[in-house]
Amino acid sequence: MASSTVGSTGDALSKLQIDDLASAAPNLRKNLTLLSPQQVELAKMLLEMNQSHLFQHWPEPGVEDDEKRAFFDQVARLNASYPGGLASYIKTARELLADSKAGTNPYEGFTPSVPSGETLTFADDNFIRFEEAGVREARKAAFVLVAGGLGERLGYNGIKVALPLESTTGTCFLQHYIESILALQDTSCKLAQGEGPTEIPLAIMTSDDTHSRTLDLLEKNAYFGMKPSQVKLLKQEKVACLDDNDARLAVDPNNKYRIQTKPHGHGDVHSLLYSSGLLKEWLGAGRKWVLFFQDTNGLLFKAIPASLGVSATKGYHVNSLAVPRKAKEAIGGITKLTHKDGRSMVINVEYNQLDPLLRATGYPDGDVNCETGYSPFPGNINQLILEVGPYLEELSKTGGAIKEFVNPKYKDSTKTAFKSSTRLECMMQDYPKTLPPSARVGFTVMDPWLAYAPVKNNPEDAAKVPKGNPYHSATSGEMAIYRANSLILRKAGVKVDDPVQAVFNGQEVDVWPRIVWKPKWGLTFSDVRSKVSGKCSITGKSTIALKGQSIYLEDLALDGALIIDAVDGAEVKVGGSVQNAGWTIESVDFKDTSVAEEVRIRGFKIKKVEQLEKAYKEPGKYSLKP
Repeated sequence: MASSTVGSTGDALSKLQIDDLASAAPNLRKNLTLLSPQQVELAKMLLEMNQSHLFQHWPEPGVEDDEKRAFFDQVARLNASYPGGLASYIKTARELLADSKAGTNPYEGFTPSVPSGETLTFADDNFIRFEEAGVREARKAAFVLVAGGLGERLGYNGIKVALPLESTTGTCFLQHYIESILALQDTSCKLAQGEGPTEIPLAIMTSDDTHSRTLDLLEKNAYFGMKPSQVKLLKQEKVACLDDNDARLAVDPNNKYRIQTKPHGHGDVHSLLYSSGLLKEWLGAGRKWVLFFQDTNGLLFKAIPASLGVSATKGYHVNSLAVPRKAKEAIGGITKLTHKDGRSMVINVEYNQLDPLLRATGYPDGDVNCETGYSPFPGNINQLILEVGPYLEELSKTGGAIKEFVNPKYKDSTKTAFKSSTRLECMMQDYPKTLPPSARVGFTVMDPWLAYAPVKNNPEDAAKVPKGNPYHSATSGEMAIYRANSLILRKAGVKVDDPVQAVFNGQEVDVWPRIVWKPKWGLTFSDVRSKVSGKCSITGKSTIALKGQSIYLEDLALDGALIIDAVDGAEVKVGGSVQNAGWTIESVDFKDTSVAEEVRIRGFKIKKVEQLEKAYKEPGKYSLKP
């Protein structure tokens, strides 16, 4: 067997003509007979790309041979996971590093303008029409959750999708997302009366950090009601780090037989969907839309039905969900860029690039608020809706590759050396950069209170945010859920008390009544409005959790805590006066390690003093009127 391997490797050497190249790496040349023909081919590629330094430390054959082969196993993975392979990665890196050193402006020759899109006002007739259209379309959709990150930045050591969305029910983000998709699926399929797809698939992009823990969370909770066959996990690989402007691959400081790697960014989701064959499968099954969303925005699904309705009605190939943004606010602006050669594209421009770009192209004041009190460039919230057909057609040309960027930290102004290794990065929202001008790219603007409350800052960082700016913390994220649900019920005719202000973890927030419901209770505004009648009121100290599809509030006066759980098929009418001591909110010090991480990053916990709690476990008609 050994002589056969040596012979086949010898044949490969002569065929690949590696001898001349290997003279630049004598230590590799000594070890070539250890390698398979495929590994020799990878070695040739590395030498052609001037990466001979990777073999400088290699000892004689017979010493650490398994580690040498393991090195090429890693190279094979890096080569296979990047569109065009490692040679393409290195070539692109050299071009981008040269541009970075030269200070090249990526928007040179482009003039910004405000693109066309749809601005929606919650609960008006237009909004309701778009919601209805979106629910009808939902059965033809697939969802993609980008969930490659841990919660360390939040002060939480678990995966972010396992973090509770709110403390009243303890529902985690992943459960909420899956239950929202199932509610859309159920309602959309009923409207379609059996036509077309009946299950909405969910793909989750994971990473080495999150893959096994995400799978474990799903399996331990029976996929939160979804069929396991509906859920596909796509694991993102890391990319090679770069040591210098020549794009020399960095050796791992802890293992001389490994290339150092770092995450490539959430833009990898496009190449994973393409290479996995999922997009072709979805298109073949009659799916029309792919909806991308990120891991910790608990309000998102309140905006999804209307946004999908906009895509379907307007025929958008790309629809970016957006919120009004204040000028210079630290959120990217959706911008139309027109080049002097006639090219144009609608993309996200980062806030720190938008202001200087405007100033350089005839807008002396830069990014300023217009008569609405907001910047005319809407704020990108990184939730995208793409039409499957044009999307797959575009990825067939690019292999899923997304325009990348590099952000090296230089040692000094000469820009000749890095403080530490860098890598190429890509972002999901940069997909439109490669689209032709004929592509229909638009946006949908929603009120921030309805659509956007990400959880991404730890308590210390959030407490430093200037007053009036969003905290984007676990504290503000939970309070945003209560605010949105309170405002939705107000629109539906319920008298909901005004919030009171409180400070948790150094953040001043509005505390509304703790109002939560399962997605199947109130998927759209029309659903909520149909389940509320008469004179209903909820006091500021109150908590209400509605865990069932057919719970109707009729002349309910709530001053305390009310928890209703009802199986499908149980119709419950709730009314009259419900008064008890309720549930209170108690402050928690985020430095108190005796408290669970997911609690202390909020700065408060719920104390359940007294409540009226009813569970209806059998189908039927019920009335609860104390």
